[in-house]
Amino acid sequence: MREQQSNANSASGFEPRIVAFFCTWCTYLAADLAGTSRMKYAPNVRVIRVMCSGRVDPQFVLAAFAHGADGVLIGGCHPGDCHYQEGNYKCLRRAELLKRVLQEFGIEPERFRLEWISAAEGERVRSVINDMVKKVRELGPMNRGSAGEDIQSQRQAFEEVTT
Repeated sequence: MREQQSNANSASGFEPRIVAFFCTWCTYLAADLAGTSRMKYAPNVRVIRVMCSGRVDPQFVLAAFAHGADGVLIGGCHPGDCHYQEGNYKCLRRAELLKRVLQEFGIEPERFRLEWISAAEGERVRSVINDMVKKVRELGPMNRGSAGEDIQSQRQAFEEVTT
């Protein structure tokens, strides 16, 4: 079934929209390194720079999905290397809770990802972005209405949670 869906997505020209929240001290600098090193990666990701991955509120992730993102990526410093000491551990705890919430909304786990990427890992940014775009492309457009629900009711449920 998934292979048929993937082929249909290729034929329709589906390109996923992914929102990425990158820590300013590590992952954002790694993305900058990838760019200045002219590493090629998919242009489907829109990066939002945050001071720390621990500052990514779960409402940001829910709002991204509610407003049309097909996937969300959070990038932060490696555990033990956070510039704010424990911010990435806070992010990890929130991400685990978010996975459960997203599952309740019927969102596949592959659409949400947390990665630890240091400032020197430009190649890793490239590979993570390309891998996520590939997986989300295979999943197809976000199914915002399941079991007969329309898109408006799903969006309203997201907005109720985020307000």
